[in-house]
Amino acid sequence: MVIRVQQFPSHIGALILLVSGSLTSVGASAQEAVVPLQFSFSDPGARSLSLGGAFVALADDATAAFANPAGLVQLLRPEVSIEGRSWSYSTPYTVGGRAEGLPSGFGIDNTVGLRTATSNHDATGFSFLSLAYPKGNWSFALFRHELADLEFSSETQGLFGGGTNCCQTRQFDQRSMSDLSIVGYGFSTAYRVGENFNLGLGIVYYDASFISDATVYGPDDDTVASIFAPNSYLPERLVLREQIFFDDTDWAVSVGLLWRLSQGWSIGGVYRQAPEFNIDFELTAGEIFDPGVPPGTVLFRGSSKLELPEIYGLGLAYRSAGGRFTLTFQWNRVEYSRIVDSLALDDRAIDDVDQLHLGVEYVFLDLTPIFAVRLGTWLEPDHQLRATGDDPFARALLPPGDDEFHFAFGLGTAMQNFQIDLGVDIADHVDTVSLSAILSF
Repeated sequence: MVIRVQQFPSHIGALILLVSGSLTSVGASAQEAVVPLQFSFSDPGARSLSLGGAFVALADDATAAFANPAGLVQLLRPEVSIEGRSWSYSTPYTVGGRAEGLPSGFGIDNTVGLRTATSNHDATGFSFLSLAYPKGNWSFALFRHELADLEFSSETQGLFGGGTNCCQTRQFDQRSMSDLSIVGYGFSTAYRVGENFNLGLGIVYYDASFISDATVYGPDDDTVASIFAPNSYLPERLVLREQIFFDDTDWAVSVGLLWRLSQGWSIGGVYRQAPEFNIDFELTAGEIFDPGVPPGTVLFRGSSKLELPEIYGLGLAYRSAGGRFTLTFQWNRVEYSRIVDSLALDDRAIDDVDQLHLGVEYVFLDLTPIFAVRLGTWLEPDHQLRATGDDPFARALLPPGDDEFHFAFGLGTAMQNFQIDLGVDIADHVDTVSLSAILSF
């Protein structure tokens, strides 16, 4: 469904309201407004965060229950780990402007290119809790880990296309909101195969909920002036409403290894299977779209399977004699394309990415209690859902994103039975602060 205004060189011509396309194409317009949500695939713990997430080759505390279960056999005593995190998200989206062509100069059609805005959301909570218990060559752990807690909202209006001397096209204006939550509850075990080689296995029960509500509106009235005016999102001008939602659970496994090559060097690896959730969606008729049924009627219901990304991680760490200095590196392969493939989205794509993590730690062993400083960085390549077809409006609403560098730092102190760590991770679109504690007994 599009709205066009015929223009002549010296004045605005008559308003032409064209209703074209099928119900499916109208639904696609609403879907394009939904911006991908950000997942947190970082390992738990403030120490890991401040090392830039390069922890799989260390995995030497109770957070290994999720990060790399093979590391649990390094524990000498039972440990309890608890972490609180604060996230500050800034998610970009297209708010209006020109999908193609030059602006007409009338009303809000006065921008060359696209106008963007951000949806800001802050979240704070207990992100990780674990209990690890070593026993001989075995070690066991229970844990809870929060993978996602994000809200998103947007208003897109005044998105124009077409030429400047003929037909102007204004995309229907849209409002959308999304709320995502994913929590994992797991059991991990590790076994010391040899003196320097350990294997680990984790089983995770994921509990996830998601709702996305997108509404599509026509102009405030049928006058020519309203085509170039801001939209008041009047209920009586509602065209269509689209809701996508799920509240589902699934089981997944993780496998880890830790191999001590020498006194100072170690290699760690992990594979995390992705959970799958049943997702439902429905389209509801509005006031000014007349498919032959009353407004508010559900026009279409459907369901699909949503697969989250699987992750492969490989790390290398060096620790000096005595443990004063640690250097650690990690590569992660995140298969984001599984999201698009599972939903069979045409003309949409998300790239799989290779994340590179680097961290360094120095411990002042002469102090009482001992004190540690940490620095880290990592590269998060673009993994934003983007349009790949020829539709200029789809490309405007779902553009590619940017690669993003994260910079991290932190502090830690440890006593005989207690350790507390602070970590900060800073990037363009999300800042994270973590405070975690480990108690051994």
